[in-house]
Amino acid sequence: MKIVEYLFRKVIPLFIGAIFFFSFVIVLVDLMMNLWGFISNGVPVKTVLRIMALYVPKTVWYATPIAILFAVSYSLSDLYANNELIAIFASGISLRKFTAPLLVFSFFLSFAMFFWDDYVVVPAYTQKVALQEEVLEPNKTLNNDKIVVLSENGNITYKAEVYDDSIKQLSYIFIVIRNEDKSFCGLIQADSAIWKDGHWNFSRGIYYKFKDDGLVPSKIDAELEKRFTEPPETFRNNVVSIETVNSRDARTYITHLQRAGLPFAEELSLYYKKFSFPFILFIVVFLSIGLSGKSRKNVMLISLALCIGSTVLFYVTQMITMLLAKFGYITPFMGAWFPVFLFVILAMCVMHFART
Repeated sequence: MKIVEYLFRKVIPLFIGAIFFFSFVIVLVDLMMNLWGFISNGVPVKTVLRIMALYVPKTVWYATPIAILFAVSYSLSDLYANNELIAIFASGISLRKFTAPLLVFSFFLSFAMFFWDDYVVVPAYTQKVALQEEVLEPNKTLNNDKIVVLSENGNITYKAEVYDDSIKQLSYIFIVIRNEDKSFCGLIQADSAIWKDGHWNFSRGIYYKFKDDGLVPSKIDAELEKRFTEPPETFRNNVVSIETVNSRDARTYITHLQRAGLPFAEELSLYYKKFSFPFILFIVVFLSIGLSGKSRKNVMLISLALCIGSTVLFYVTQMITMLLAKFGYITPFMGAWFPVFLFVILAMCVMHFART
């Protein structure tokens, strides 16, 4: 127990310090990228500081894998350089047994990172993006025009001239309804439609039902209106990014794409990535245990090089697999999880040949 306590007393302060350092660097880079925009738009310092503060949770999320890799790699390399691990190995404690608490810690930290992203990072980052767009792009609006939306796996097609997000209204709307076999069923034409009680309510609308090779006009009854439940967010002038919504909203958006018969492979792979990415913490700790002790000189430089190199290699691998998933060469699940499986195997191999 004393040895475990000693190990964590070396790792945790470095881990926390590295998070602060890398987070500060990422915030600073984001500030430099937008500084000219803030100055040219006369954004108050208070607003800029708020934008930076809202970005901090996201930077912590970015910095945590690099920070824990550096902390573990440097701590173990330092123990090797000072011959402290020789005494531990001589007492009958293997490298695997000595570092097992770190692996357990990183495994549970991976779960914590998922919830941190879902409940803290996503809301804060969404506010940051909205506030930044408000001050840098003041004329941007969620209103939309010339809209075509597919729903119910292509069985319903909405066409509207204008969408007003302030009152959630569609104007000059046509809706084409098809049967399950994709044959024509009917057509709705209305001056406008208002979102109310979870569906669209039509004003001055006519339902043309296909019957006996002709269109028969009739009134739109309440039961028919309840079928049109495509939410107003679908008609907005924006693009939903899976990385800026929580897992529940991401699943809802993907379900909408599936229902509309639209491509969803990229979005589904990003959804799976929300669950796979946190396990990079477990992977980098696994790797750092195997890579530590490769040199007794320049421990900090070697540790930094190893942590940066390993992290970049993982990100590049994941970027490639995500692209393959996007274009349909592999499944979305493998696009998100294959790098995790691959690097766990690599980490086990490196661990097998580690100095002990």
